[in-house]
Amino acid sequence: MSKMSAGGAVIESLRVEGVRYVYGVVGSCMVEILDDLYYRQDIAWVGTRHEQGAAHMADGYARASGRVGICMATNGPGATNLTTGISVARLSHSALVAITGASMLSQAHRDSFQEIDQVAMFRPLTKWSAQIPRADRIPELFRHAFRIAASGKKGPVHLDIPRDILNEDIDVELLLPRQYRDERAGPAHPEAVTAAAGELLRAKRPVVIAGLGVGDGGARAELLKLAEMLSAAIVTSFSRHDVVPIEHPLVIGPIGFGGSPEARAAVQEADLILAAGTRLGHITTFYDQSVIPAEVPILQIEIDPKEVGRNYSVKVGLVGDARETLNALVAALRRNEGTWPRNREHLVDIAHWKRQRAERLAAAEQLDTVPIKPRRVYAELRKVLPRDAIVCIDGGTSISPAWNMLDFNEPRSLFSTVDLGCLGFAYPASIGAKMAAPSRPVLSINGDGAFLMNGCEIETAVRCKVPVVALVLNNNCWGSEKAYQKYFFGGRYVGCDLTNPRFDKFAELFGGRGFYVDRPGDINQAVAEALKADVPSIVEIKVDPDELQPPARADAVKKNRRAS
Repeated sequence: MSKMSAGGAVIESLRVEGVRYVYGVVGSCMVEILDDLYYRQDIAWVGTRHEQGAAHMADGYARASGRVGICMATNGPGATNLTTGISVARLSHSALVAITGASMLSQAHRDSFQEIDQVAMFRPLTKWSAQIPRADRIPELFRHAFRIAASGKKGPVHLDIPRDILNEDIDVELLLPRQYRDERAGPAHPEAVTAAAGELLRAKRPVVIAGLGVGDGGARAELLKLAEMLSAAIVTSFSRHDVVPIEHPLVIGPIGFGGSPEARAAVQEADLILAAGTRLGHITTFYDQSVIPAEVPILQIEIDPKEVGRNYSVKVGLVGDARETLNALVAALRRNEGTWPRNREHLVDIAHWKRQRAERLAAAEQLDTVPIKPRRVYAELRKVLPRDAIVCIDGGTSISPAWNMLDFNEPRSLFSTVDLGCLGFAYPASIGAKMAAPSRPVLSINGDGAFLMNGCEIETAVRCKVPVVALVLNNNCWGSEKAYQKYFFGGRYVGCDLTNPRFDKFAELFGGRGFYVDRPGDINQAVAEALKADVPSIVEIKVDPDELQPPARADAVKKNRRAS
């Protein structure tokens, strides 16, 4: 036992978990916690310009590092500003602990200054939301928060700390993570593994859909081994292109929103689908048969039992850790003493789909018109981005080609808001990712509208010396919404057009570097120079405002609204 302040107990609870950075905006209700950081070298406070940016930075840090990210905000408006970033983490399954200050317990339920029910507000946005009722329970409840955030299907947790309990001194017993939790999960039930192995042995054109569970579970090698034994095609779920290497001969590309038509063709022609570490969510499958064909049996590996068969009925559900379950499947197949690899004729089709995709993407290099076509931007990025680059992607019509056109071979390389579709995520997330992986190049891809939502965080990046690159594709509009009005409302544009500053000058005003590109041939050099810079930089690329991708959610527009 050690005697310390309650604020010190908060910091020590973070230290034993290996926390390196705390992202947030300072507030008076947390000064007791901040004061304990003054003399410390092992944990750094990263002051952001907005609490949403703090949540996204913690999220980017968590995804790039594989550890739990930490963000902190004052009560009232500070807490409400965190909610968008926490929602992204919830739907993206990122392990975060969000700490909020709270009004004094002695003044609770009296509408005191900045008092709102923050526990109730965060409850639907997190895996667990709770208030710490007594100072001596700080270490215990922080342990519980980390346990929940990092176990099973990862996600954010919220802890609310009333400011008056931080004035106390308490006896603290600190435990290392290995002393109180085990994040490992086991394989699926042996009967399920045996049944699934039988289905795999009968399949002639199997396809594996690899999701986040493969990446978070460290199951890349096991999945590739299984696919090689079966000559199975591999595609990835939406925004999870980095869970398997695209250079592998069995990996075709991503499915879902903006995905590869060749990958979709492979799934459509499958006679068996193994969904590995994916819930087959909306933005991957659209909940219809446009991606997942009707009547094709599905084997689903999921660590969360409630996700098995939730969106599509399954032939066999395998509840367990992806790596352990894939290992068990490989062992079950080997016990059958078969000839490996099987289904070699399927390899011809897989090679055709890979070649077709490569030829289609290469054709974008010939788009030489001005204004620049967004697809030409991604054709150049394919050539200039280093193999180990981390890319954080925002939303928008000029961004949508990225989902199909960018390739990844290293794990933890692609981050997006997945199912929330949140604008303003990519830039602050890239700052957190770079702080987690300082030796890796980090690039965010933003539309002009999305960038200015959290573009103020360039000051954070400059002050903290985090040399990230922001690519801003500027078409002076809210492109996704303008596309709906173009294709379904006869070009009656309302609220879609914007005016912007020169984003390269914006970077220079804050002490960064700026690059301006309005010709296709200059893209490669500008991005290459920005990646070499030792300060944050912005590459503004003027893209064609009339190049509006047809909306993916055409099913959501009433038929009688369509333009004639």
